[in-house]
Amino acid sequence: MEKVVVTGIGMLCANGNGKAAAWESIKAGKPGVGRITKFDPSRLTCQVAGEVKGFEVYAIGGGLLDKREARHMALFSQYAVAAAVEAWRDAGYTEENKPDMDRVGTMIGNGNGSFEVTGDNYKILFERGPERLSPLAIPELIPNEAAGNVSITIGAKGPAQVVCTACASSTDALGFSLDMIRAGRADVMIAGGTEAAILEFTIGGFMKMKALSTHYNDEDKASTASRPFDKNRDGFVMGEGAAVLILESESHAKARGARIYCELAGYGASSDAYHITAPDPSGDGAVKAIKAALKDAGVTDLSTVDYINAHGTSTHLNDQMETKAFKRVFGEEGAKAINISSTKSMHGHLLGGTGALEAAITALAIHEGFVPPTINYETPDLEVDTEKGEVPLDLNYTPNVGVKREIRVALSSSLGFGGHNGVLVLRHV
Repeated sequence: MEKVVVTGIGMLCANGNGKAAAWESIKAGKPGVGRITKFDPSRLTCQVAGEVKGFEVYAIGGGLLDKREARHMALFSQYAVAAAVEAWRDAGYTEENKPDMDRVGTMIGNGNGSFEVTGDNYKILFERGPERLSPLAIPELIPNEAAGNVSITIGAKGPAQVVCTACASSTDALGFSLDMIRAGRADVMIAGGTEAAILEFTIGGFMKMKALSTHYNDEDKASTASRPFDKNRDGFVMGEGAAVLILESESHAKARGARIYCELAGYGASSDAYHITAPDPSGDGAVKAIKAALKDAGVTDLSTVDYINAHGTSTHLNDQMETKAFKRVFGEEGAKAINISSTKSMHGHLLGGTGALEAAITALAIHEGFVPPTINYETPDLEVDTEKGEVPLDLNYTPNVGVKREIRVALSSSLGFGGHNGVLVLRHV
């Protein structure tokens, strides 16, 4: 079976717009999280988020997004198009130098579509009636429009699809894209994820579920709210943005002399079949997905796994369960030998877009031989209730400062509401 490789990366998040800016910030361990500025958060118990800043200047000013076309897109689609165009250019493709576009597919993960467009138009409906609804309301709000707009902008005429599996959406999109190329259905896949859900409605909904951080709202504490694996974590922090990877068969990439970041070597998925929001505390679902991904990648020597970009949401349940899963797969000592980080500590949780962003970060980590840190890690969480099956969080979470390390094999894991588990294996080439 032919290898599938990563040849282009585009990304934007709270840490920066564009691959170079975001990656340098993440390498340096700079926080992108802060107090919410997109709306007045005073009615909420969670008042922090990882907001994208200066997007219009970056995307439209930088020629990644046409100003007129942007008016017909919701923000989540705009983010996806900007990241996709950057990735396409990063892969070395131009109007004069492009592949057979009938053999280029698009696969974008998204969790929500546009709640903003939905909310605005419900308000119009209730206050002014259906005749005053925007004719663009439906094509702007539906989740598939990110993939549609990416396909239209780049001219990709192969399969164009969207994946919606909550927080695993864009990890699954990358996994399905891997399979598309392996199956011969495409030579190149534009694969990734996007989310723009920093709204009072969304934050309020997660607030009512008691899933969000609430103890770090003060200006001087806001940047420390996302603290995966730390004893004083108290919930996740919403983020936004997009990431897109250009995937192609190794022979296709080498035939055109493309730069290769790494191999996308394997994908595994499972369902907890346990609870609509809480992860299975046993870690069974995560373990199955990790093992399936390693098997798919042909990784038999677990000691070659040097890095894991963990889901690491900064919630008590996730970080406990995920640590347990890593120990079950790799053994106590084996797990401790792996550098683990949750970059959500810097950019927040992008929901359906988070897996693609973290896969992009993992690809860059492999390419440069550098493990990004988990910031805001201050107090180890070692006191556990063994009667509940808890384990001490005593692995190497790469606390606060990134480290240089040759990375042979890496994992990127995403675990979503509803029990969706998706894991990618990336490998140095």
